[in-house]
Amino acid sequence: MRSMRLVSLLPSATEIVYALGLEDDLVGVTFECDEPAEARTTRAVVVGGRDTSGMTPAEIDTYVRTQLSAGGDLYTLHADALAGLAPDLILTQDLCRVCALPSGHVDEALAHLGCRAEVLSLDPYRLDDVLDTFLQVAAAVGVPARGVDLVVDLKERLGRVAAAVAGRDRPRVAVVEWVDPPFTAGHWVPDLIDAAGGEAVAARPGQRSVPVSWAELAAPRPEIVLVTPCGYHLDGAVRQAETVVRHFPGAQVWAIDGDGLVVRPGPRLISGVEAIAAVLHPGTVPEAPPGTVQRVA
Repeated sequence: MRSMRLVSLLPSATEIVYALGLEDDLVGVTFECDEPAEARTTRAVVVGGRDTSGMTPAEIDTYVRTQLSAGGDLYTLHADALAGLAPDLILTQDLCRVCALPSGHVDEALAHLGCRAEVLSLDPYRLDDVLDTFLQVAAAVGVPARGVDLVVDLKERLGRVAAAVAGRDRPRVAVVEWVDPPFTAGHWVPDLIDAAGGEAVAARPGQRSVPVSWAELAAPRPEIVLVTPCGYHLDGAVRQAETVVRHFPGAQVWAIDGDGLVVRPGPRLISGVEAIAAVLHPGTVPEAPPGTVQRVA
């Protein structure tokens, strides 16, 4: 089988490519593809964007809303660089304009360049959908068995967690995906809570995460609050978790590496389930690896 030249336009797709053992075929990534680190340092970067690392959550939210309401873009596709890579398959998404470049922008660029690459849009809404995307990528590249093996392995890990927490009380868990303004958990995130042996409250399973009030998040009286801000690893999550403690008196508040374990729809979501289970049911599963979770209250 002829190897394919792959371009990934979202970090989760890059992680999928590596999990399938297709990294040698990957020729282009985005500026946000930081897992594994070598992906961004050894491949051409074909999508850029504004560095928001020095902005507060409120400033980032204002910037995003302003750009989108004005019809602007949050990401820049380097079309000439893309053309020079001569890709066979481009992995992108239409799920969230805040997270990555929509597939329509890619199609327009390819038409302009006269490039005939196939575009595969990965748009999962639930955890099962995420697992299906691994099969889609593997099939598109011509290695469907690798996708099956990966999904079987990940489902076995989920099964071990399910067995460990079976029959235990399921604590009420609120997830804060953004703190200013507060966003509740959407898409596949409530499924992670369920798989880890919790009951997701004030959540929107299979739907987009939306801004809510702190009162709405606190109303179901969550016993545990997980702060998993999109775009942040553990250090940033800890800083933000410290600001929400006062809204949940009596609840445990934990910070989680959001980008690594919760918000990116890639293989590491299963590590997220395992880490969350360790928080909800300590002693029943192995402790979360260092640098992934931290209790702040």
